[in-house]
Amino acid sequence: MNAPARVLFDNGAHKVLCFDQLVTGDGVQSNQFLIIDGNEHALLDPGGDLTYMPLSLAVSRYIPLQDLTYVFASHQDPDIIASLDKWFLHTRCRVVCSRLWARFLPHLSAGYLTRSQGMSTTERMIAVPDRGQDIALGKTVIKALPAHFLHSVGNLQFFDPVSGILFSGDMGASMVDDAEPVTDFALHIPNMEGFHRRYMAGNKACRLWANMIRQLQPKMIVPQHGRPFVGPDMIDAFLDWISQLECGLDLLTQADYRIP
Repeated sequence: MNAPARVLFDNGAHKVLCFDQLVTGDGVQSNQFLIIDGNEHALLDPGGDLTYMPLSLAVSRYIPLQDLTYVFASHQDPDIIASLDKWFLHTRCRVVCSRLWARFLPHLSAGYLTRSQGMSTTERMIAVPDRGQDIALGKTVIKALPAHFLHSVGNLQFFDPVSGILFSGDMGASMVDDAEPVTDFALHIPNMEGFHRRYMAGNKACRLWANMIRQLQPKMIVPQHGRPFVGPDMIDAFLDWISQLECGLDLLTQADYRIP
């Protein structure tokens, strides 16, 4: 039996749950999140076939699965949204994604699956513009934030103003097997550095993103892989580090473009 969800926030009416032990075998550790506000719910970055069955069973302990309101997709990778067809078939959800990727996601879902719910694939999508937008959820909103080129060209992150949690996708990800909060930032850097140098497009995008997040003042930054940053000290340390990191295009030379 899967371990119970990790409770990140609960004030009675509004809950944030993290499922962090669902990937087995060759898959990279990943975190999936469920936000509940009243009778509406948002499932964030639910993944692919590796996670669909255990995640759907875990989520059904907390909400009527067929009534799931939204699936939020930060970007288009398989570990983010490859199970879309199953969520479309078994729930009445709409998917929230970047407008850039909305035209590609129908490749993940056969038309009859969405028509069986009385809507086309396009009608079940909320295509978020590049500047982001607010998505109504219960009595609050979830802010879909621009995070382009970190690491996808059409990347979104999601901020829950009630809990103060930023769901940061691959930004802040670490190659570890657990989702315990970071307690020693310097010791944690080796778990992140190689990934960020390769997967983030360049320092300019990282720096502009960090400036935006400082204005947001989140209480927690929770990536899709690995450990979260909780509290101002850890969050400031991460934002300072990523603002200075050379990555992606910053590191390229002609040696990276040679005929093999």
